[in-house]
Amino acid sequence: MSPIVKKKGEKFTLPGKYLLFILTLLCTGLIVVTFNTNFLSAPISAVGGSAIVPLQEGISKAGSWLSTRSEELVQIRSLLQENADLKAQVDELTMENIRLQQDRYELTNLRELYELDSQYDEYHKIGARIIARDSGNWFHSFVINKGSEDGLQIDMNVMAGSGLVGRIVDVGPNWSKVMSIIDDNSNTSGMVLSTSENLVVCGDLELYADGVIRFEKLIDSADRVVEGDKIVTSNISDKYLPGILIGYISTINMDSNNLTKSGLITPAVDFEHLEEVLIITQLKQTVENSG
Repeated sequence: MSPIVKKKGEKFTLPGKYLLFILTLLCTGLIVVTFNTNFLSAPISAVGGSAIVPLQEGISKAGSWLSTRSEELVQIRSLLQENADLKAQVDELTMENIRLQQDRYELTNLRELYELDSQYDEYHKIGARIIARDSGNWFHSFVINKGSEDGLQIDMNVMAGSGLVGRIVDVGPNWSKVMSIIDDNSNTSGMVLSTSENLVVCGDLELYADGVIRFEKLIDSADRVVEGDKIVTSNISDKYLPGILIGYISTINMDSNNLTKSGLITPAVDFEHLEEVLIITQLKQTVENSG
């Protein structure tokens, strides 16, 4: 009986050797067809292409994105370095600008001192720098960097800006302390330049908050003294050399005794901004004795 003929009621079975033979023939046929025609290659290529092309496009896009990001990172690093360099240049230029402003400010002060020196060329003077001051908003009491080793003595007159600052009240080997005319303890004999009337200039820190100090004991029966008149140091002062500008009269009032007048003076010196000063190295007593 043939091996592939099934009996009644039995399942159909194919022996293994026949199955193997059939598969061999099928494979051989497919190989021949594949090599000689595009019967199968075209569908396979189409299927493979539909799967591979999107993958290649994705890889290409990913590569392009990574390349772009890489270039951007390089640009960012370059910009960060350039920004750091620019900041360094800005800092350097800012410091240079500050130095130039300081130099210009110092030059302005020195020019003022030079002009002041020229106005009072009859007196010998030396310059000094302020190195410390008492508490407060103004230079009512301060220390300079010159002392007895430089020939300075107590009561020597100190000038700056356009006129009188004060006088030396204490001296060390390389420092001196100056009390200015705006100090509450300061009283200076003054004179109205236009009329030669005498008065007393009184320091007043509370008033100087408004940029003025007091004067009193002015005898002006003829009413010749007016606002704006110059006040200079008086010949009768025992501490100050004569003729040094103190300031300008801003207000005048008659006292209650109807004999004297008092009022306010705007000082010739800005006591809020002082750095360098001039010291007259001659004492009032010395000048009077030599005269």
